[in-house]
Amino acid sequence: MKTSAPDKTPLIIGAGNPWRGDDAIGREIARRLAEKTNDRTRIIELSGEGTELMQAWEGAGLVIVIDAVASGSAPGTIFRFDAGTEKIPARFFSYSSHAFGLAEAIELARTLGRLPERLLVFGIEGSDFAHGAPVSAPVREAAEQVMAEICDLIYE
Repeated sequence: MKTSAPDKTPLIIGAGNPWRGDDAIGREIARRLAEKTNDRTRIIELSGEGTELMQAWEGAGLVIVIDAVASGSAPGTIFRFDAGTEKIPARFFSYSSHAFGLAEAIELARTLGRLPERLLVFGIEGSDFAHGAPVSAPVREAAEQVMAEICDLIYE
């Protein structure tokens, strides 16, 4: 079976539920980055369900996923993971309604040899995941730093 070369266009995935408070931050960051970046970047928003993530990053070279996390850390704490070199703690994403979410998708893709060339995950610690709640102030503040770091990565 012939495999094609990875797509060199960076793919940014904003994951989360736009109606569940801080869980919306990944999608919000994706929208805001789409306004700042050019056609050298592909940006999409997804719910964070594992199979949809795996399908989205198939064939990509650099993938950056942004999502809210719930690890018990202070709201607004930023976590960075390089999925090529470290395991993503599933407990960070335990608030999700998906039984098969981001951490599980990464580990399955690793097992199947289907991780992108480079897969980076940015997680922002949330505090309020209630339906209809707004994104909290500490999470919004952290989003600015995450956006700056992603822009530095893409345009390095």
